[in-house]
Amino acid sequence: MTENATQKIPVWYWIVAVLALLWNGLGVMAYVGRAIMTDEMIAALPEEQQAEFLVEYPAWYTAAFALAVFCGFLGAVSLLIKKKWAYILFIISAIAAIVQHGYIFANVEVKSYVMPILVIVVCIALVFLAKSAIEKHWIK
Repeated sequence: MTENATQKIPVWYWIVAVLALLWNGLGVMAYVGRAIMTDEMIAALPEEQQAEFLVEYPAWYTAAFALAVFCGFLGAVSLLIKKKWAYILFIISAIAAIVQHGYIFANVEVKSYVMPILVIVVCIALVFLAKSAIEKHWIK
């Protein structure tokens, strides 16, 4: 077998790729849900959740949020169809998530930092997964 030959992709790769798709799909849903939230919908939420929607975020924050979730979703799709552009998409997603959550850490009082940190860790892990998949010739 030549060095450039495609190696058999382990089952765990497919499981992680599907989980990445689901994870990033939830991110897309969170972004879209936030984007389409009307004043009436916000008023129907419990008071503690309404406070989150009263925060005015800068446009670049919203752009970073969009890049993070949509590039992450497309990166996961790329893993599933075995395309190496997953690596670039995950890098963009990770940088955007770091920018987005960096703003939150610096400017917004949050009850817990667990989820923002988890988002960043998952983004970085997906970058390394895609890079490893390229090096092992699992994706082209």
